[in-house]
Amino acid sequence: MKNGRFYVGLVGVALVVTYLVWTGVSDSMVYYLTPTELVAKVAEDPAFHSVGVKVSGKVVPGSYSQGEGELVHLFKVHDIEYPDVAFPVVFQDVLPDTFTDETEVVLEGRFGEDGTFHAETLLTKCGSRYESTPEDLATKGTTG
Repeated sequence: MKNGRFYVGLVGVALVVTYLVWTGVSDSMVYYLTPTELVAKVAEDPAFHSVGVKVSGKVVPGSYSQGEGELVHLFKVHDIEYPDVAFPVVFQDVLPDTFTDETEVVLEGRFGEDGTFHAETLLTKCGSRYESTPEDLATKGTTG
């Protein structure tokens, strides 16, 4: 009988740990839209303009300019898969050091009715700086 209670308790603890891990993982998952998805959602439901969203895209080369004021940055972002889908972005804060004219970015803010994304947060993705290219991997494989 003692072993039976032990196993029931063990199963109970395992269920609680599984539940905590599952809810922790799902709460920490962050989803963001592509520019194509954002434009489609706004076309489908204009009330979406008032919702804060995260958008991932790539800065259009040559589109960056300094706005009126010291910390006002203007640039365009396009969809990585569909470069013809783009919109202007206004960001009013200090740019990350890794921001360039062709950087992948994640923006958090609101897509205004004027078609401009008003970003409150800007994060840069700099995977190329930390990931090996296929050529690097091929070289390492032959010399290693």
